[in-house]
Amino acid sequence: MQDNIMVIERCLTQRGELQLQKRNQDYEIISNGVFLISTYNGDSERKLVTLALRFSSNPQKVLVAGLGVGYSLQEMLGETQVKEIVVLELETKIIEWNYTYFSPLMGNFLKDPRIRIIQEDLLTWLDSTEDKFDIICIDIDNGPEWTVMESNCRLYTGKGLYALSKILNPSGVVSFWSSSASENFHNRLKNYFSNVKEYQVESKRGEPDYIYLGLNYDKQ
Repeated sequence: MQDNIMVIERCLTQRGELQLQKRNQDYEIISNGVFLISTYNGDSERKLVTLALRFSSNPQKVLVAGLGVGYSLQEMLGETQVKEIVVLELETKIIEWNYTYFSPLMGNFLKDPRIRIIQEDLLTWLDSTEDKFDIICIDIDNGPEWTVMESNCRLYTGKGLYALSKILNPSGVVSFWSSSASENFHNRLKNYFSNVKEYQVESKRGEPDYIYLGLNYDKQ
């Protein structure tokens, strides 16, 4: 059966073209011709959160960087210990599409009063914020080995990892979503976090995704 694809909206941003399209009953986000995320499979995006929660003893304040279609945020909202979630999203249109299309599909999760959405580049925000977090979840582009925007490469280098480590509370956890395994990134994390873990998440469509954890403490 051939997929029915309909372009809902296409717009130009400072970073290029962003497109929202509907494939049968689901939505997809495309950036400069590269697939980013969809509403038909959010298993690994949810795993980004559940794995971080597994290693957090007191997850009260959380940062979610990269809104996507909202899977990670919705999963985090299910944790009753979480009191505040700061969401960093660079693209205004992705925030708008979440309110218009994605949130209504998933119980209008954006109405939760614990959420604070900030429209800004993560690295720029890291330079000025005084906030500290118990958990940080990063899902930007397709991970360290496949960044759609060249500027996002810095997030996965020493500068970005150092900045993230500085806003993490003692016993804090940072999790990274990646579309592929990266031995280089895994090793780089060890320079900034006392314990590093890698998890493979099987995908219903195509190759597995990966979750990397950086812990501010030692825990098996």
